[in-house]
Amino acid sequence: MNNSPFAQSPRVDRILVVDDSADNSFLIQAILEEEDYKVDIADSGMAALAKIDEFPPDLILLDVMMPGMDGYEVTRRVRDNQKLPFIPILLITAYDQPSVAKGLDTGADDFIRKPVEFDELLARVRSLLRLKHSVDERDHIARQREDFVSRLAHDLRTPLVAADRMMGLFRQGALGELSPDMNDAIVTMARSNQNLLQMVNTLLEVYRLEAGRKSFSFSPVDLRDLVTEVAQELAPLAADKNIALKVDVGDHLGYPVASHVSGDRLEIHRVLTNLVGNAIKFTDSGFITIGLSSTPAPGTATASAPTWAVITVKDTGTGISPEDQAMLFERFRQGQHRRSGSGLGLYLSRRIIETHQGTVDLESELGKGSTFIVRLPAKQP
Repeated sequence: MNNSPFAQSPRVDRILVVDDSADNSFLIQAILEEEDYKVDIADSGMAALAKIDEFPPDLILLDVMMPGMDGYEVTRRVRDNQKLPFIPILLITAYDQPSVAKGLDTGADDFIRKPVEFDELLARVRSLLRLKHSVDERDHIARQREDFVSRLAHDLRTPLVAADRMMGLFRQGALGELSPDMNDAIVTMARSNQNLLQMVNTLLEVYRLEAGRKSFSFSPVDLRDLVTEVAQELAPLAADKNIALKVDVGDHLGYPVASHVSGDRLEIHRVLTNLVGNAIKFTDSGFITIGLSSTPAPGTATASAPTWAVITVKDTGTGISPEDQAMLFERFRQGQHRRSGSGLGLYLSRRIIETHQGTVDLESELGKGSTFIVRLPAKQP
């Protein structure tokens, strides 16, 4: 026996039995409590959903046929509730294979037929609880890993910012005159440090978003101004590579461009900076064009009422292979190009645009450049 004050008490699994027949519920409750499970009872689908929302159980034993709301609907609502953890559902049915198939398709994990054999019931309960424990442990490890990466990225940012400021002082001559060779070395070091700092900042933003700790501040945004601003900020990078950076925000197709959206200006700026920065990075000659246009509502035959603002970032760079395109917006999935980055920037950009109810698409061909297309719901100015 472990008498340590730090010893954890054994976990007691909570099971919710849902059945409109009180006799069935109490019989199953007695069997399960004999095995030291904590059992709660609900006599209807609505009562079950209320109990699940209040205190999610570790397992649900659910009768299929109930008045008002049947077991299929309860299962569907549980699976549609994204706030709930994974809860195994064991359907109890008196019917044949089609009803079982329907239940499994709806989201149930297993089934047992009436009349219930108690040994079979206990075996299926133990099996589903092992599944529950396995999923919970996996999710716990994933949360620990994400928390570690988030803390590590935050801790890395402090010395990187300090190094960036110190190298800025060197370049300004605050610590003495630098030789041309030393100045070139400092410039290279500063650029590398900035790249690493940007990578760490992106990593932090990704984990804030995935942990639900990233907030968005929505307000009216004029995309004309934003596109012009991003182009002006990144023009020196394009000029360093002798690449023309063009901006096309004129009217098209005979109607005014819908340039106003409701969104977080800082986050949309982040997306455009990433897309244009990537275009500069992967383009060695030619040009990059940032375009702003608009399209009618999907299914609308006329162009009289545009509802989508469309930003395009087109380059004459190396292009992207079909294999890379298939995974380009996935987290930590780098392209095959030698200049590919961490695989986070495009993933974060897609998540940000989706939060704005928009889309990001790609058209590309190896050797012929790429075009990224951002669509956002337009608003009246």
